[in-house]
Amino acid sequence: MRRPIIAGNWKMHKTIAEAIELVNRLKRELYALTDLDIVVCPPFTSLSELDEILEGSNLALGAQDIYWESSGAYTGEVSAAMLKDAGCEYVICGHSERRNLFFETSEQVNKKARAALANGLSPIVCVGENQKLREEGRTFEVIRDQLMESLKDLTEVEMLKVVLAYEPVWAIGTGKTATPQQAQEAQSFIRNKLSELYNEGLAQSIRIQYGGSVRPDNIADLMAQEDIDGALVGGASLDAESFIEIVKRTGGR
Repeated sequence: MRRPIIAGNWKMHKTIAEAIELVNRLKRELYALTDLDIVVCPPFTSLSELDEILEGSNLALGAQDIYWESSGAYTGEVSAAMLKDAGCEYVICGHSERRNLFFETSEQVNKKARAALANGLSPIVCVGENQKLREEGRTFEVIRDQLMESLKDLTEVEMLKVVLAYEPVWAIGTGKTATPQQAQEAQSFIRNKLSELYNEGLAQSIRIQYGGSVRPDNIADLMAQEDIDGALVGGASLDAESFIEIVKRTGGR
């Protein structure tokens, strides 16, 4: 049985003071839940502060991005070692906004995932199609190509630390959500592709999140699907009450 995982991607929101207020509320309300993994991914500026607050709690810290080089003249970038030092356990790699707004390629996502793994971080590797590609019937083609390129040369042992996230780009920040059936269809395809790339046992072990306008009123229906193991939550993770409800309605399976 795969352990559910809910991660909140705060994107470019929350000052340090606001971040502290939010995680303190999450700690108070969610401390008793031990049957799933809960991750918060604030901006880089809040990571080390939140690490101290979350120490000993059931909430893990994640970063929103990473650079693949260990150090050097890369102005504005943050390395895996820096994230680890700030207390991170997870890092998002290849979020659709990174791919679309900053032209990040799957080859770069692969480098980021490999850097994360080499430093003891679990990468949350994102894949998904936009509205145009879905309308053209190319959803599975896009997911297949992104998977193969983003996971290239990762060993079975490394893959066991990877979390995947299916993000239908047309559902992110739009209020539109893939139906549970649409999400299940895509995530079943991902699991089957993992079976081809690795083996059935590993494919059944990997956790696959759904990301795209996740809310308290749709999380239960999404989690009822066989191949949905959690959610990568965007806007709803910025509101304590909404995120708490999402986590509580997820529960263990």
